[in-house]
Amino acid sequence: MAFVRTSPRLRRRLVLAVPLLVAAAGTARAQGDIRFQKSSLVIVTAGREIKFDVELALTETERARGLMFREKLGPYDGMLFDFHQEAPVSFWMKNTLIPLDMVFIGADGTIRHVHANAVPLSTDTIPSEFPVRGVLEINGGSARLLGIKPGDKVKHPIFSNA
Repeated sequence: MAFVRTSPRLRRRLVLAVPLLVAAAGTARAQGDIRFQKSSLVIVTAGREIKFDVELALTETERARGLMFREKLGPYDGMLFDFHQEAPVSFWMKNTLIPLDMVFIGADGTIRHVHANAVPLSTDTIPSEFPVRGVLEINGGSARLLGIKPGDKVKHPIFSNA
């Protein structure tokens, strides 16, 4: 450890700054230092279009992290998981602090299944019920509130329809 001579003014600044740096470092570790790409998507339901701003979970690491440790999600925000090919998938809510609706989407952008209000912190598995290309996670209860249901279409580049 090196010793550095500091002025009283600088020492006061350091005393105030160090706790803030430690808190910021703890938050970054909790979020896993993952920077998700952002995008927009549109859900076409009942003749109207609903726009969501989403973070993209494209890699295995990003999909494993998902929305864990988040304390809130904006009303038209979400996360879109891309599995790059159609297959059966399942999720759980371990370390996820807020209830979520999971919208399971086929390769053509058709919603195949909606699992409403997944229970926070649960380790119960939530299956897609059908092979899917992607999963959109949004605030719990939003799908019902907005009328999002199986058969609706999701427009986004991963489904080659945007």
